[in-house]
Amino acid sequence: MHKAGFVNIIGSPNVGKSTLTNALLGEKLAITTAKAQTTRHRILGMLNTPDYQLILSDTPGIIDPAYKLQESMMEAVQSVFDDADVLIYMVEIGENKVKNPEVISRLAKTNKPLILVINKIDIGNQQLLEETIEAWSAQLPNAKVWSISALEKFQLEPLLEDLISFLPNHPPYFPKDQLTDRSERFMVSEVIREKILLRYDKEIPYSVEVNTESFINAEKIIKIRAVIYVERNSQKGIMIGHKGEALKRVGKMARMDLEKFFEKKIHLELFVKVSKDWRSSPNTLKRFGY
Repeated sequence: MHKAGFVNIIGSPNVGKSTLTNALLGEKLAITTAKAQTTRHRILGMLNTPDYQLILSDTPGIIDPAYKLQESMMEAVQSVFDDADVLIYMVEIGENKVKNPEVISRLAKTNKPLILVINKIDIGNQQLLEETIEAWSAQLPNAKVWSISALEKFQLEPLLEDLISFLPNHPPYFPKDQLTDRSERFMVSEVIREKILLRYDKEIPYSVEVNTESFINAEKIIKIRAVIYVERNSQKGIMIGHKGEALKRVGKMARMDLEKFFEKKIHLELFVKVSKDWRSSPNTLKRFGY
């Protein structure tokens, strides 16, 4: 019998949800940085074999929304309870405090398989791990506990085998050669946004949205035109940098990653535009896919 199902991952910002997704898939699908709120959308990634299709759902970190964009991000988190076949709640070693009681309450009452994944055990010790397990087992007594390092790929194989065992017998939900539910343009925008998160400090990365306006896949090259939106003129100047050098660095870093992902030469054009207070504008957020 063929198995297929949705394994939905939730947790606080920066606990390693995207790193775990990428490690299990064996592909860099979700962008990862050390900054919180790197993930803004719910992204599906498919792990396919002849016997199963495991669909991983990476989600934004759980936060208290401060503006419309973050409200949209939290709606994506709430949606994971509806279609999950298996739920993963992810924490990092040493994280013992409940930051979102409502989510924990829903997890404690779920009748779906629940796995508590304690990540980053490579940076802790046995005592800290035991304290973390004890704290969360009291909150989520219905959860099976796994201790891993997603970055070091420690304990991922047995965790994957466990996840597969929970999948129901079902035909594949997506074509077996499909890696994600997201478009090529979305993947381009996310790679560019990752480089901005890595290159810029303070408010700039959080004020940025990237829209891939053109994606032309020719025989020997992919030609891409993308617009980086910021909220204020002062941010536009910082984004571009002196003589355009800052924007050129972002473009070079993104192009190198995109050439690896698409296995093809990339011609990338980047532009910067101002869309005032886009994070608080329902119409603009809708246009950006939130």
